[in-house]
Amino acid sequence: MSSTYSTNLGFELIGSGEQAGVWGNTTNSNIGTLIEQAISGYVTQAVSTGTDTTITIPNGATGVARNMFIELTGTGGSSTNLIVPASKKLYFIYNNTSSGQVTVKVSGQTGVSVDNGSKQILVSNGTDIVAATSYLSLTGTVPVTSGGTGVATLSGVAYGNGTSAFTAATAAQVVAAIGSTSVTNATNATAITNAGNWSVTPSGTKLYFNYNGTNVASLDSSGNLVTLGSVSAGGTP
Repeated sequence: MSSTYSTNLGFELIGSGEQAGVWGNTTNSNIGTLIEQAISGYVTQAVSTGTDTTITIPNGATGVARNMFIELTGTGGSSTNLIVPASKKLYFIYNNTSSGQVTVKVSGQTGVSVDNGSKQILVSNGTDIVAATSYLSLTGTVPVTSGGTGVATLSGVAYGNGTSAFTAATAAQVVAAIGSTSVTNATNATAITNAGNWSVTPSGTKLYFNYNGTNVASLDSSGNLVTLGSVSAGGTP
């Protein structure tokens, strides 16, 4: 019985009674080269803008696609594809091209686009390349790029200056961020807070104005203002 090869990684499977006296060479190749390549291999692969670059997993021989971690070099961009085998396998992809995204996929499929400068964990499900994770859990310092620095904690409303822990945004910071003092589309919104002692709560067809948690006035959808205290000078009851 002649040797066969494993389905996904192409390891040589020696047939019963085969390779007497020389089976050690095959075993050493499987363990010392091919298996090592599959679980800890790091390789660079050049790609070119607008072209397909095909990598393979040859039976019983070294191959770029068998490596666990593949660093892409060259030039990326539109219609730049890394074509991998349909074999089920995990990939760590680093797009270290000079510019542009690279799509990693099985021939004829959609694949996953890897942005320039990013590292992604991908997997072939036997049909195409898909993302291996939906999110990564971060602990400790959160990395920030584009000139910022990491922060130690995240709490409250996400607002930060890139150098300190995130804190709840103030009303002034919210106004500055949205570029307007108005708040729209509040049909199902919760209370608008962080405005000193004031909060505005939408409910039904009314907006309720609260001070220190106590309702002091309300405004309905027709513009009718109902106050719970006295009317100020010049006002109309």
